[in-house]
Amino acid sequence: MPIAVLRAETVYLPPPSQPADLWAGVPAAELVWRWIELRMGRRVTPPEETVDETYYARINQNRWIADCTSCGSAAAVSPADPRYACTECQWGWCAMIFPDDVAAVEAALMPLKPGLRNWWHPDDPANPDRPPADVPEPGPLEATP
Repeated sequence: MPIAVLRAETVYLPPPSQPADLWAGVPAAELVWRWIELRMGRRVTPPEETVDETYYARINQNRWIADCTSCGSAAAVSPADPRYACTECQWGWCAMIFPDDVAAVEAALMPLKPGLRNWWHPDDPANPDRPPADVPEPGPLEATP
């Protein structure tokens, strides 16, 4: 059976020494904060404010992620909780844009090996495969005196 595309709720899990349901009920977008807190060994608090910015989710090597436009850090995200706040620079909560049919995008990637599963939203300005914007054709060259 192929490995499913990973989401925040399948990436950020409690350590094996803790009950598997320790973080049950924690929204998917907030799991990274629990995981970072555990790994850093100190309290980290998600921001309270919402930032008027949206991020496009993308699949990078079989994980749904968001890239912080403020500091460049990234974290796993989930269509089940489409928000993102950066644990690195504390940039506030941003709305996430996922494809209309998440299951179809994930299914289309299943024939690939997990490390080769990459996908960008077609509307994402950072998408390297996005067609260039309409560029006007250059006019006829004008003769110079």
